[in-house]
Amino acid sequence: MSGLDLAGARVVVVGLGTSGRAVLDVLGTSGARLLGLDGRESAIEAARAGGEVPASVELRAAEDLAEAAFAAGPDLLVVSPGVPATSPLLRRAAAEGVATWSEVELAWRLQETPVPWLTLTGTNGKTTTVGMLSSILTAAGLRAPAVGNVGTPVVRVVAEGAADVLAVELSSFQLHLTHTVEPEASACLNVAPDHLDWHGSFDAYAADKAKVYARTHRACVYTVADPRTRAMVEEAEVVEGARAVGVRLGAPGVGELGLVEDVLCDRAFLPTRHTHAAMLGELSDLAHLAPGDVPAHVVTDALVAAALARAHGVAPEDVRAGLRAYAPGAHRIEVVAERDGVTWIDDSKATNAHAAAASLGAQDPGRVVWIAGGLAKGARFDELVRTVRDRLAAVVLIGVDREPLRTALGRHAAEVPLVEVSAQDTGEVMSHAVAEAARLARKGDTVLLAPACASMDQFPGYGARGEAFARAVRELGER
Repeated sequence: MSGLDLAGARVVVVGLGTSGRAVLDVLGTSGARLLGLDGRESAIEAARAGGEVPASVELRAAEDLAEAAFAAGPDLLVVSPGVPATSPLLRRAAAEGVATWSEVELAWRLQETPVPWLTLTGTNGKTTTVGMLSSILTAAGLRAPAVGNVGTPVVRVVAEGAADVLAVELSSFQLHLTHTVEPEASACLNVAPDHLDWHGSFDAYAADKAKVYARTHRACVYTVADPRTRAMVEEAEVVEGARAVGVRLGAPGVGELGLVEDVLCDRAFLPTRHTHAAMLGELSDLAHLAPGDVPAHVVTDALVAAALARAHGVAPEDVRAGLRAYAPGAHRIEVVAERDGVTWIDDSKATNAHAAAASLGAQDPGRVVWIAGGLAKGARFDELVRTVRDRLAAVVLIGVDREPLRTALGRHAAEVPLVEVSAQDTGEVMSHAVAEAARLARKGDTVLLAPACASMDQFPGYGARGEAFARAVRELGER
């Protein structure tokens, strides 16, 4: 299967989460001398208990990952997204010239005959867009799983060899150690400050996002509303013949996809694009994805997914069928209850300011009781609060890292009622938050969980946070 010869090589896999375990499993028959490292003893136990990692593979817990990895004399490091760019491990690898790859990079190199990859990144909207893309490609009769930062690890899908084309979501973490992937088409949805603690700076974060366009063969898709994505395309080293394709929430120009009244249109991938547009669908095809009017960011996601699919040659009617068939994941603008005139919405996936702004901006002015807070990841929220101030009826703050949001609200929305749920109430935090939100909400209001922060301070992940919210809302109704 492999297009990469690792026989006899010392390969150290750092991080034994889902992708790390998949790497060890896939490389188990490669002839490589494998070592799996993790900073947590529980991760070693889980890897053994899960049965994914071959029994012959050495696994070791290590407090100092850099020391343990380099003591093994590695020829290749395959590093988990959980290891920051600023970590001693990656700094030492760079200084000593040791090859360091992401699981995505390994997957690309393992292919003997690569299938086309359609890659996308962005601060927000990645998972929705890659899901739409996979649905469109499936509607066209293709085997096209969504992989990468979502779904089955791409290295496992490549090893199985059962796909016609891959819809690949890439995080900035994965892109940091991805070096040779050659997408058929690529896209960056947007860029806003996020994960600054991991990358060290916004410039470093944006530079890793821009890597999605490198070596693209056919189309580099960007969003007109975020000029930074166009600048990324202009600066990218692509294969000769690749062209820029814009997406806008308005009438598309030549070489763009856009919106004319309620019709999604393509003026990029048809021979008559100078005089005609192809209809790809209507806003009604997206109505099942959000309550009320379809939010602008959902329309943008659909247009980017359509552009990537059209770059692969998918027909307009298959774009429409795929958008209609797409079912959103949980915790993304999900109505969990409507009770006594109040709508309760779970958007726990809104883990940064950019996502929270889109979520709040889709609601009616002055009618949102906003549940926010968590792990800020080094972000500040002044711009967010200035942008959404007109939407707010009240705010309930949760999380351990509340100072950045509290300060921004005090500066720019001091008149908005604010309640803080004690950071010590970890076990019952969401029950308390929902009870406070119910007290503050009035008929016609929306209680919106769009935290603008990561969840790991009080929850295992954003999914667990959303489930706790939905459970607390149900219990509130029972009471």
